[in-house]
Amino acid sequence: MSDELSVKPISFNSARFLVSASKLAECPADEGTEVAFAGRSNAGKSSAINAITTNGKLARTSKTPGRTRLINFFSLNRPDCRLVDLPGYGYARVSRHIKDDWQKHLDTYLSQRQSLRGLVLVMDIRHPMTDFDQMMVEWCEHNNLPLMILATKADKLKSGQARTAMFGIARQLENYGCMQHLIMFSATAKTGLEECRTALQAWLDESSVEIIST
Repeated sequence: MSDELSVKPISFNSARFLVSASKLAECPADEGTEVAFAGRSNAGKSSAINAITTNGKLARTSKTPGRTRLINFFSLNRPDCRLVDLPGYGYARVSRHIKDDWQKHLDTYLSQRQSLRGLVLVMDIRHPMTDFDQMMVEWCEHNNLPLMILATKADKLKSGQARTAMFGIARQLENYGCMQHLIMFSATAKTGLEECRTALQAWLDESSVEIIST
């Protein structure tokens, strides 16, 4: 016989900057649960994180390469749970060598981080499934990592156009078992915000409930 102890619900507006890491060895202790956000530069990743946490300054929207190249961790009101902002790619004016270095550290984090429960891939609904997006989907599929896609900037399209775009993304991903959530999202209009938070809560709750046998 067993009883489950209740777990404190996550308050996403409790998110606070924790630490930045340039490589896996600098990351916080690999325990508890965390969910990572990835996306090309200018896809709306920082705006999405800020909307989810109701903190407009949590994830910087600057394209400054010095900030972009780091893996940024944010604490939550439960000490065993974190959100992670992964480096963005696409527009930073840096050398090919530096971009390759970013890619190496990203691959290492995604493949070795035991506390990682899922990846949120942020893509512009007007320009979905870029080469970077496809690469990340393939990576999640290969490594059995749960995937959530936020199709951002939905407020930039008329409702019919947005629905058509979502249908197209869904068709492209229908054969990927890693896909768990496809959410139309707008940081400005708050579209998809609660759906996203609910999905994040479920991922972060994994392995967080203590079981006591009697």
